[in-house]
Amino acid sequence: MSSRILILDCGSQFTQLIARRVREARVFSEIHPASRTLEWIREWNPTGIILSGGPSSVTDVGAPTIDPALLDVAPVLGVCYGMQLIAHLQGGSVIGAGRREYGRADVEVMESAGMFAGFEVGDRSQVWMSHGDHVEVVPPGYVQTARSGTTIAGFRHRTKPIHAVQFHAEVMHSVRGAEMLENFLFEICHCTADWTPGHFIDQQIASIRARVGDAQVICGLSGGVDSAVAAALVHKAIGDQLTCIFVDTGLLRLHEREQVERTFSAHLGIRLITVRAEKQFLDALAGQAEPEVKRKRIGHTFIDVFEQASADAGKDAKFLVQGTLYPDVIESVSATGGPSATIKTHHNVGGLKPDMQFQLIEPLRELFKDEVRNVGRELGLPEEMVGRHPFPGPGLAIRILGEVNEHALDVLRKADAIYLEEIRSAGLYRDIWQAFAVFLPVRSVGVMGDYRTYEHVIALRAVTSSDGMTADWFPFPYDVLGRISNRIINEVSGVNRVVYDISSKPPATIEWE
Repeated sequence: MSSRILILDCGSQFTQLIARRVREARVFSEIHPASRTLEWIREWNPTGIILSGGPSSVTDVGAPTIDPALLDVAPVLGVCYGMQLIAHLQGGSVIGAGRREYGRADVEVMESAGMFAGFEVGDRSQVWMSHGDHVEVVPPGYVQTARSGTTIAGFRHRTKPIHAVQFHAEVMHSVRGAEMLENFLFEICHCTADWTPGHFIDQQIASIRARVGDAQVICGLSGGVDSAVAAALVHKAIGDQLTCIFVDTGLLRLHEREQVERTFSAHLGIRLITVRAEKQFLDALAGQAEPEVKRKRIGHTFIDVFEQASADAGKDAKFLVQGTLYPDVIESVSATGGPSATIKTHHNVGGLKPDMQFQLIEPLRELFKDEVRNVGRELGLPEEMVGRHPFPGPGLAIRILGEVNEHALDVLRKADAIYLEEIRSAGLYRDIWQAFAVFLPVRSVGVMGDYRTYEHVIALRAVTSSDGMTADWFPFPYDVLGRISNRIINEVSGVNRVVYDISSKPPATIEWE
């Protein structure tokens, strides 16, 4: 690519969103820790640099920082903490009390240029704020470009291409945030928009071939979008060197195994081995209710099964393909060594055995779900596959709160199948980012046929999102919710109550565990 943006991670949970927005504008980007040396950055030769937000105060001991000389390497945009860091390093004043802003806010544009090209002076625009500290005085040689009340919401250098905003332009709630970022990319950095799914596929194919050589590779199929696209991409790169292994963990949705076998063997022509390992996973999960323990036990059992299946197939495999995505990584550990905080361990990231025999190939590790779908379409995968809702690696185990057993799995599978069937019947499936049922570890009193019942509770979850990093609950029509509840209670033995989750992310996560 002729243009590329370096994003230096100062610890924000939204850092990957910056990369996503840049790539949406068809400009290549990579995320690296803010601790990268000036020499490394110069060698990387960025077209532009973005300093992310972060949870620290710029005066904290050990807070992320940069060599001030970086500000002369390429055009720079500071976002939130990145803005405060620029102000601190350039002689401005940053203070931490009195003007906290969290959530939606209106900013007033003070100049029609730079980040705000296309805006009128005095325009007000909704943005997403998430800061405690703020810039009290802009550094010498800088001018203010936006304000939120009396708070400085933006500034720039008078002569150098250094810009900063206090808000998160990358978050979807910043209504014209994408326009502001495009101003930075094209008006300030003069980038060329030439990064596409086709370019990504070509890069990954070359990288996979160079790394794998003539070695054998295996891929774990889950039935979801991520593993399907990862498998198709690796298969395009190395053909029959790839063997896909589908493990029936006993934690899958209704008829999942049959669908995977039909799609991958018949439609894609990929070598597929199916392993029935329900008992091994249930034995590993017996008596375990803590989510992190469940995830790790599933991950470890998964690798044990893979190693045995690979040996049984006579394949001396050296590499394991996984469909790890950016949101998986950012909620587990920082994708590239930055200081982002851990929220939870994902099966594809933190649940693997440290002594496993395979080297990992994670071709989708820096993509968001919508980008993965576009790569899948470019690879020629059918829409019914790439358009499926996300499904977690640990499967139904993290949708059963508490201990996992055959009874809970049976109840949840049936309830979940009814839920998705009714969503499709109502024509709402494509309007929803992710929908699923949850088995709660409680019982409630009910009445059926004049008899008292004391049975299980099913929670329903459905969210809208563009990236999985933030999400809002889906506003079902009441009649659809009524039909779903009525069918589950009448058709799934052991359930007498259905509830609907109306939590957004944040503060909740999409999955319950």
